[in-house]
Amino acid sequence: MTKLTIHEKLSLIQQEFKSKKSRYNKFGNYNFRSAEDILEGLKPFNKKYGVYFVIKENYLGDSILETSATIVDIEGGNFIIATAVVGVGLNQKGMQVPQQFGSASSYAKKYALGNLLLIDDTADSDATNEHDKQTTKPKLSKGTDNWKSAVDYVKSGGELQAILNKYDLSVVDKSELKSYGKK
Repeated sequence: MTKLTIHEKLSLIQQEFKSKKSRYNKFGNYNFRSAEDILEGLKPFNKKYGVYFVIKENYLGDSILETSATIVDIEGGNFIIATAVVGVGLNQKGMQVPQQFGSASSYAKKYALGNLLLIDDTADSDATNEHDKQTTKPKLSKGTDNWKSAVDYVKSGGELQAILNKYDLSVVDKSELKSYGKK
């Protein structure tokens, strides 16, 4: 059996990974997923694909946090990193400074993981339970966070097909994304 590369493993995880928005924000009246929900959903893939995930945070000064989410291949030590940079809202009413940093930290973790896993906010067929209906893929457009993640993924050696399996792209955008691939 051929060993999978770290890019192939990540591509498979991106296609298989599901994390429901199981939490509810009463103030904003919306459902959301937390970084902890995402990490819990990733655990089965550690053993299945021989990988593990690491989260690292750096304080950049001026109330800015940079968080990276890394997938590491246990067999070869190869890895892929995705990052998110967030500002800490120091003027949030009712929160002390440690809570403000904690909130920003959680937000950054969630978005770094989202960038690594190409998580989007569209409902999947499992969530809507409409298995017999044909579903359409979400559109991937330039200027969005998902576009930047897709470009970073292709530049790091990721397979364009993984993105095409998940998103609908215009011919022009597909061509541009392809141009970032291996030369």
